[in-house]
Amino acid sequence: MFELSILIPSILNGVTTGGVYALIALGLTLIYGVLHIINFAHGAALMLALYGVYSLKVHLGIDPYLALPIMVLGMFALGYVLQRSIINRASHGKDENILLVTLGLSIMMENVALLVFKSDTRTIETAYTLSTVALGPAMIALPKLVAFAGALLVSGLLLWIMHATDLGRAIRAVAKEKHGAKLMGIDVDHVYALSFGIGLACLGAAACFLMPAFYVNPMVGNGFVLVAFTIVVLGGMGSFAGALLGGVLIGVVESLGGLYLGESLGQIGIFAIFIVVLLFRPQGLFGAKA
Repeated sequence: MFELSILIPSILNGVTTGGVYALIALGLTLIYGVLHIINFAHGAALMLALYGVYSLKVHLGIDPYLALPIMVLGMFALGYVLQRSIINRASHGKDENILLVTLGLSIMMENVALLVFKSDTRTIETAYTLSTVALGPAMIALPKLVAFAGALLVSGLLLWIMHATDLGRAIRAVAKEKHGAKLMGIDVDHVYALSFGIGLACLGAAACFLMPAFYVNPMVGNGFVLVAFTIVVLGGMGSFAGALLGGVLIGVVESLGGLYLGESLGQIGIFAIFIVVLLFRPQGLFGAKA
């Protein structure tokens, strides 16, 4: 057993990491909750967002945190255009077509990144990259703490949009019954595109919070999307509260797994939880039974 002086910092580290995981999963669960599709391009879109933050810093000198509005708006526009011009047109109303289209988009994004940036792993340096903050007995990296606070802020904003605005009410109406929403005058295709755009906008925010202390290469999104799918299943498909709590739980499990099993085996616990949830509570912690 580890002493509390080691255990507590590990748990706090997992909580801060889990906040960013939750932000990535929120975008995924929003897309599923409204469009009822699994977006296989989610990880590749995160990778593009990370390259966007990297490029803004290297070529224009824009700090990752200051790049937040640029990346959020840019990823929102990308998501809206992709859904309206490609995914919606190629689906022909069939979910299996959407799965294949998003898988194709993922492969295309990764290969474009490979062509432009090569396979090199890239990082950026900021004045605060190696800074730490004391939280009781733990020393937490400042970028991780900012990422956690930022993820909570963005998540809270998303929840406010969903429950207190006309846009949120329209999104929830389409998610519940799209035919009824159309009869009430809601532009369903527009809401679909907005939902996809907001889902990718979450990735733009996550990339800004990740990049000061993380890295990017063309394949980096694959690991994140596996974790995000696990969080969505754990919390319940379409549940925002489940995505938030599931993200924090998965972050803590990963951190403790790395502490006890070593960094290379730290994610074993994540996929063990994934299997257990599928076996005994397939609707997730907050999901409703079908």
